[in-house]
Amino acid sequence: MSRAKIVLMGAAGRDFHDFNTVFRGDADSDVVAFTHTASQNIGELEEPPDRRYPPELAGTHYPDGIPIRPERDLETVIDEEDVDTVVFSYSDVSHEQVMHQASRALAAGTDFRIIGPDRMMLEAAVPVVAVDAVRTGCGKSQTARKLADVLRERGADVVVVREPMPYGDLLSQRVQRFETMADLDESGVTIEEREEFEGHIERGHVVYAGVDYEAILERAEAEADVIVWDGGNNELPFYTPDVHVVVADPHRSGAEVRFHPGETNLRLADYVVINKENTADADGIETVEDNVRRGNPDAEIIHADSTITADRDSIAGKRALVVEDGPTLTHGDAPCGAGLLAAKTYGAAEILDPGPAAVGTLGDVFETYDHIDDVLPAMGYSDDQIRDLEETIRAVDPEVVVSGTPHDLGRVVDVDVPVVRVRYELEEKNLTLDTVVERHRGALGI
Repeated sequence: MSRAKIVLMGAAGRDFHDFNTVFRGDADSDVVAFTHTASQNIGELEEPPDRRYPPELAGTHYPDGIPIRPERDLETVIDEEDVDTVVFSYSDVSHEQVMHQASRALAAGTDFRIIGPDRMMLEAAVPVVAVDAVRTGCGKSQTARKLADVLRERGADVVVVREPMPYGDLLSQRVQRFETMADLDESGVTIEEREEFEGHIERGHVVYAGVDYEAILERAEAEADVIVWDGGNNELPFYTPDVHVVVADPHRSGAEVRFHPGETNLRLADYVVINKENTADADGIETVEDNVRRGNPDAEIIHADSTITADRDSIAGKRALVVEDGPTLTHGDAPCGAGLLAAKTYGAAEILDPGPAAVGTLGDVFETYDHIDDVLPAMGYSDDQIRDLEETIRAVDPEVVVSGTPHDLGRVVDVDVPVVRVRYELEEKNLTLDTVVERHRGALGI
């Protein structure tokens, strides 16, 4: 019998993991291509396609590797390769958008499939605490940071494993280990990766990421009593969790049941953190709580605030340009983040609109995501894009840059005005993460 021909639709993350765990060693399947979407911040691929999943990662069935094609070419790939099944393998998309992609595949004559958790989650030899979200920008990272701190305070050796963001050479990024800021500097990671890694490293936690999460797991198990899975976007955990914490955002109430795979996370959660309640309205909080109760009545709800701090004296009375976390604004659909809140709270004289001054690829971002207003997304997926970011900041000509990204933007951009970093931390109100860890001491081995 011939092998079934498969296309994986992805965004340089879950798609590679689905391939590695489900298809790489499957003698009955032939993955003929990945397709990648530009809407997930990795950019359109050049024609003809020049990027491949390398043979060293793809395995013996793929001596030439696997081509990576732009998602816009899906129907062409299906026709050229006589594809049997399209597998959808990326996150933070609306249920409607998932079915639009399904309709494309079905109309082209193929089956459409999503890999389930039991097939793609790996079993770890040490306990796993997973932190995920229902959407990008809910406050997952601050929750993961705090959980890692709590576990260490109880004597556990903690290793954080972050969902993949392999935007460079895939083979060299197979297994990445970050312990110091110098590790980040030497690796040439993107701004998005810094946003996810720096907070953990500043607290003394080792972070793993990469492409091959079975190989990463083997390395992490060797130095961890407990693994904290820090998920990306609203993706499912790659490792089977012993405790599963999912974060929701009442500023975007209703999104917790309208986006894939965020709703799956909500239904799988042991605990749902409703974050940012200090800046949300009561109706939004109530809507999220009602949706949790309907979708997962067994989950316990943690009500929490996201508290911000920044240097008031550096902001007060100044003409401020606010820079926010890129993915939260773009495919996360948020109009702003902690930076704008801090600029207003700490008395900026004026919030400058960066849109008219946006340079190069930053201008393209404002055209694509027209909901963004009065803030600048921290896009930095290449050296050229970081230069566009710097030139945009200079063109806006602020007296201060208020940075709401989770990393130290001043380490990356070279501008002639102060860059004030906004920090934000989780503060639980009804049930603490320390209590959650105490409840599960036996399962966590601490």
